[in-house]
Amino acid sequence: MKKVPFSSSLTTALLTATLTLLTIQAAIAETLQTRNFRVTVTRNCAEGSVTCNDVTYVGRNRRTGESIRLRGKTLHTLCQDGVTPCRFLGYEFRNGVYRYLVTEDGTLRVYQGQKLILNERGTWQT
Repeated sequence: MKKVPFSSSLTTALLTATLTLLTIQAAIAETLQTRNFRVTVTRNCAEGSVTCNDVTYVGRNRRTGESIRLRGKTLHTLCQDGVTPCRFLGYEFRNGVYRYLVTEDGTLRVYQGQKLILNERGTWQT
């Protein structure tokens, strides 16, 4: 069998492609449909991560078509040790004085400071 020499550029390209495949993070997207909003939440963290501080919110008003894109994180209860994340609660996103909560059970809540200004229950779409 004849050996075929690899060029250094081919070796570099193969190595780069392999490393890229190893570092790809699986983005996990879910869509919540409420009466007035369609919210897509995307977890941009590695698969298997319990917590994620890189979550994207894209919310669209179903009547006006206006949309907003925010960055946020997952929310969890803490285990008895007070450190380890336990039960998943949902997601939190902030936009100035506004705080958006998207809960595991399909509720979209928006607060302006401490005041609840929107509370809509919806269903998660698959």
